[in-house]
Amino acid sequence: MKPILTLLYLFLFVYVVTYMVAGDSSATYSRVANVSIACGTNFTAEINSEGWSGDVNTKFTPIGSTTYGTSPNYSSGYLEWPYQGVRLSHSEFTYRFNLTAGQKFIRFYFYPASYTNFNRSKALFSVKAGDFTLLDNFNASATADASGVATLYKEFCLNIHEEQSLKTFNITFSPSKDAYAFINGIQVMEMPTNLYYSAAESAGYRYVGGSQLKYRIENSTALQTLYRLDIGGVNGGGEIGIRFGGKTYFVSYEVLNVWNSSDEVYLDALSETISVQSYNDRIQLNFFKAPAYSAEGEIYRSGRSLGMKKYINKSYNLTWTFPVDSSFHYLLRLHFCEFEPGITQSGDRTFQIIIENQAVEEEADIIEWTGGNGIPVYRDYVVYMSGPENKMKSSYNDALLNGLEILKLFGSNVSYTAAGNPDSPQVKRPKKSSESTLLVAIVAGVIASIIVFSATGFLVFRRGWNGKDSRSSHRGKKSMKVHKSSTPTYFCRRFSLPEIKVATENFNATSIIGVGGFGNVYKGQIDGKATLVAIKKLKPDSSQGAHEFKTEIELLSQIRHRHLVSLIGYCNDKGEMILMYEYMARGTIRDHLYNTENPPLPWKERLQICIGAARGLQYLHSGVRGTIIHRDVKSTNILLDEHWVAKVSDFGLSKGTNDTSNTHISTLVKGSFGYLDPEYFRTQHLTPQSDVYSFGVVLCEVLCARPAVIDREDIRQASLAEWTKSCHQNGELDQIIDPILRGKIAAECLDKYTEVAISCIHDNGTERPSMTDVVRGLELALQLQRNTEGNINSIERNVQTETTSSEQSCAPNDSIKCISPTIFSEVNNPSGR
Repeated sequence: MKPILTLLYLFLFVYVVTYMVAGDSSATYSRVANVSIACGTNFTAEINSEGWSGDVNTKFTPIGSTTYGTSPNYSSGYLEWPYQGVRLSHSEFTYRFNLTAGQKFIRFYFYPASYTNFNRSKALFSVKAGDFTLLDNFNASATADASGVATLYKEFCLNIHEEQSLKTFNITFSPSKDAYAFINGIQVMEMPTNLYYSAAESAGYRYVGGSQLKYRIENSTALQTLYRLDIGGVNGGGEIGIRFGGKTYFVSYEVLNVWNSSDEVYLDALSETISVQSYNDRIQLNFFKAPAYSAEGEIYRSGRSLGMKKYINKSYNLTWTFPVDSSFHYLLRLHFCEFEPGITQSGDRTFQIIIENQAVEEEADIIEWTGGNGIPVYRDYVVYMSGPENKMKSSYNDALLNGLEILKLFGSNVSYTAAGNPDSPQVKRPKKSSESTLLVAIVAGVIASIIVFSATGFLVFRRGWNGKDSRSSHRGKKSMKVHKSSTPTYFCRRFSLPEIKVATENFNATSIIGVGGFGNVYKGQIDGKATLVAIKKLKPDSSQGAHEFKTEIELLSQIRHRHLVSLIGYCNDKGEMILMYEYMARGTIRDHLYNTENPPLPWKERLQICIGAARGLQYLHSGVRGTIIHRDVKSTNILLDEHWVAKVSDFGLSKGTNDTSNTHISTLVKGSFGYLDPEYFRTQHLTPQSDVYSFGVVLCEVLCARPAVIDREDIRQASLAEWTKSCHQNGELDQIIDPILRGKIAAECLDKYTEVAISCIHDNGTERPSMTDVVRGLELALQLQRNTEGNINSIERNVQTETTSSEQSCAPNDSIKCISPTIFSEVNNPSGR
């Protein structure tokens, strides 16, 4: 089979497509934590085989004048380990450790918050470990805010030589003038020897820019882990529960295992929309080309790609963007493993790897490197990031890369800022800077024009999937025609009216799949009937009009997200106003809750749909193009694709601002009855919290399976939001839960879910959570449900085993508590705006 020649560009700070596969070897390296400190606590515990100790009245109490305390939101349940306690000081303080010699991981955990007598914004300090200044004038709050996260961790690698091991190893925190230093957790862990450092017998890593040059990373070098992503990790995000202070808290696997599964933060919106996440739990892995400790187990079992749809791969790309400092060397490690059953022979997939415009692999072939399917391998390169370079333009189809790590190198005599106070990773189009550089990973498709300072690319020969085009390239060919394209103004197409008529069979009445306030919605086909679409056609007397038509085009054509309905194109010929969207096969979430012949949705599926919709709104509120307020969140505006992925739709009423600091937008009140924020209605001040209120009503709708507003004699039950609050306050929530769900929701899950829902519909907008907090709360609720179901299954298996062995019958353990006994908005229920 002849492969297709394709091109992939990786502009340094990137994590490209990931299907990492690992962990089936018994020789997996077990990390040993020489020191794991929960600062500001007297806690002692064993977590994931790592012994954690507090620093209050223990041998780890630091030297210097300090104070300690409990972190804000300690009792909220949102705070993960080890951020519950804190050690702070306005003066220098030092931790002293007796450590063995060898190469170490050092990790710092920070929760920038306003502690008692310590203002959040006044934390500015440096951290020195041994001979290395690891953090210099580090502003934790600015870093967290820019990254859109509540907590931070920083990981470094350094070597403790024999002479240092004979005396104490010091880690010193030094506040800047009129500032203070703080720390929530510290870990010093043994690392596999020469995991990143060059072995004595090694010539070194390949140096990009010199065909025969090698670069050794000596023990006198320190490294900072900048990015280590489990790209497309569909099974990431698990948690381990621990007890502390009489409460249960959750430690995420990402904290324990270092790999971050949230690559969508760095993925551009279009890429997230069109990409496919895959997971293969059946492949047997063989670690004889790479050590089993080179990556965590589940990382090698999941990934993200454009899939096998050739016509899509030719039109789009996958892009991740990351900031990086210039004038430093970086170790770039690319992980590969072929795990697709159809790729087993050398030549099935071959590609060229280009880093900073230098071909480092003329014809890479993972099967040829490893000898077979399911065998992990990695390649290392050292790159120097110098300064600004020209814009890059190119085009390509698809490629495969399983994982990527980027580590920054610096010497002991260099005072180093650990990407100290970086730009937000969500800023996809940063301005040029003399101090920082962009590293962008782009896989498959037409690349937009992006300012970069150093580039990494792949020319990929992809095996043919289907069609004549799959035979148009040859494996031995080493050059290709590169088609250049400038950055598109929009991510959508303009269709002519004849094209729309072809797609809808001249607006055939049999193609109508819904009727709403906007007009008729038609099911159509484009691209030679290869792509299903939904087409909305404005009717002459529509209440929405040209302004909202224009709003949807301007907004949706510039953003893409997995949980936002994608605008494919539009038509405005001959006075027509037509919008074309991706086809959502399962209609709205309301179609599956009440007044429907569809089978009822199980609770866990409802939770997953709510999480998806919440992520879409979270992106709107904190995405790269400022704050976007949807203004019409409701159950008919949350659509479901064939895989039950939830997507927010209908942006005709949306308002946006490029200034995320704006507290509100003054505007005429618009929205849907039952979902409208009462504070917005009173003040005409629109804020993101108005969307939060509306989404809270949707959460109530999902739980109760009834409309937001109903005509009842009992006025208390007319508004779902008010009725839910009343029942919750009176302890009568079980009376309004969907009867189908009774006995199927874990008590802990229901508590968390209702806590989130009730907080969303608080009358005072300032008392409502952000969408980021809503996402986190719902994810925790889902995890609690999964944990309970897992325990029940385990109990049932144990009971069955005991019954078989003793030939006695017994009842299941009752200690697990549960609760006792078509398309687009307004298609089914047109409503006023």
